[in-house]
Amino acid sequence: MHESARFTALKNWVLTTDRHQRIRMVMTGSAAVIALGCIAITNLAAVAGSTPAGWMLVWSLVTCMGFLVPLVVIRSGRTQHLRDPALTQFQVRFALLSNTVAYVLLGPARGISLVLLSLIMLFAVFDVSPRQMAANIVYALALFGIAFATVAWLDEPHRQPVVEGAYAAMVVIVLLGITFVTVRLNKIRQRLKRQKNELTEALAQIQQLATHDELTGLPNRRHMMSVLETEHLRSQREAGPWMVALLDIDLFKLVNDTHGHAVGDQVLQTFGATVREAVRATGLLGRWGGEEFLLLLHNTHPGAARTVLERVRQAVHDCTVETQGQQVRITVSIGVAAYTKGASVAQVLDHADQALYRAKSEGRNRVVEAMPLLAAASPEVTVA
Repeated sequence: MHESARFTALKNWVLTTDRHQRIRMVMTGSAAVIALGCIAITNLAAVAGSTPAGWMLVWSLVTCMGFLVPLVVIRSGRTQHLRDPALTQFQVRFALLSNTVAYVLLGPARGISLVLLSLIMLFAVFDVSPRQMAANIVYALALFGIAFATVAWLDEPHRQPVVEGAYAAMVVIVLLGITFVTVRLNKIRQRLKRQKNELTEALAQIQQLATHDELTGLPNRRHMMSVLETEHLRSQREAGPWMVALLDIDLFKLVNDTHGHAVGDQVLQTFGATVREAVRATGLLGRWGGEEFLLLLHNTHPGAARTVLERVRQAVHDCTVETQGQQVRITVSIGVAAYTKGASVAQVLDHADQALYRAKSEGRNRVVEAMPLLAAASPEVTVA
């Protein structure tokens, strides 16, 4: 147990606890380990090619520092504000430069540099943008052009122009191959990005359809029940008041029978928009079913609830629906109930439904409360 805790603490100290930083550290550390392996292999090749040990020692030390310093800098967190916080471009450019110098130093064994060139470019193609990769390819061509010119200028005794020409051709072939891979990979990335966006949009549409009414765009009954349960749980932890109002469009069946279902749908849309505008940020409105809607009033006291519901009733009373040169006017009956500690969501809804029934039976176009929370009712506001 203690060993596991110590290992975790050491891992967090080395890699940090930040997820993005940890990924950068792992990637940079992996590149450093691979680079150390390449340095060892290059030194073995240098021995076979009789390269002066002093020059190879300097090259090895500089190359090691070039890969270990970025690791330390990234761990310090000083690169997080940069566009390339992993210092990928620096590492790629440095590796290309170091490999080119090795090409010049290795003499007869310099062919190994072509293998390392392929490894460096493959490492880069997965971590940099296509534009950066194009710049790296031009950079590599320029470096190896200088290297070929340097080797020709040194005119070493063992130099074979035909072999050097073959090496030059191989560099071009490798870079052309990397260019092809970069283009193909970029197309794959674009396709995956497009598919991801399409999938995200599809999931958003599915979520919208699952939680919202298609006609009015309001939350549906399932979503409103989920919200009510959440509000109920919150009220058990906190003492915030909340109320539920059931709103029913008066004589809606007559609207459908007289003007048709298309006009009825238009009435439902207009009603939803009107109530939502009247409620503003006071509560959440959802379609409960048919011509019935539910309004959840968050953190609302009785006096404020009365003001909101009267504003809703009056706004609906004043609105008209234009259809085929005719104006359809509607009213709404509202039953409201307040949550009291210990009551369930079903009990609150039942009280609101009883109040709505009273509003209908007493003449419609009015607000009725299931509990005596709204005192001093207006002429159209009664208490059940």
